[in-house]
Amino acid sequence: MSEKTVVKTPTTGGALESTQGRTTIADTVVSKIAGIATREVNGVHSLGGGAARAVGALRERIPGSSTNHGQGISVEVGEKEAAIDIQLVAEFGVSITDLAAGIRTNVINSVERMVGLSVVEVNIDVQDVHIASEDNDDDSEPRVQ
Repeated sequence: MSEKTVVKTPTTGGALESTQGRTTIADTVVSKIAGIATREVNGVHSLGGGAARAVGALRERIPGSSTNHGQGISVEVGEKEAAIDIQLVAEFGVSITDLAAGIRTNVINSVERMVGLSVVEVNIDVQDVHIASEDNDDDSEPRVQ
């Protein structure tokens, strides 16, 4: 993750602190929320770089395992703010600028609504573009018989 400026000053009277106690939010909570919010946006094929996608594909084939919703998501969580980095593969034909804007909006709204942290930045790293015809190449007849 690149260097971020996340304010880590004590909160006074914020939504996460009251006279009845204090609530802290783990990084994994924010990364799962951001991952789910990212996957909800049309045009996102998958999350993570090449190695993360390969491990995720193996993990999903294991009976009883679940999807890693935080795959491809890095977060830095302070007491009041969060910074989020997302690695993804986009669908071919989708405007990447529109996709990034949609992801930022959905992630910021989801994280701020669910955990009460202010999202200071959402960095998006498009690792690849998925072409649907590449999925069908394995099913085609061999060129030489």
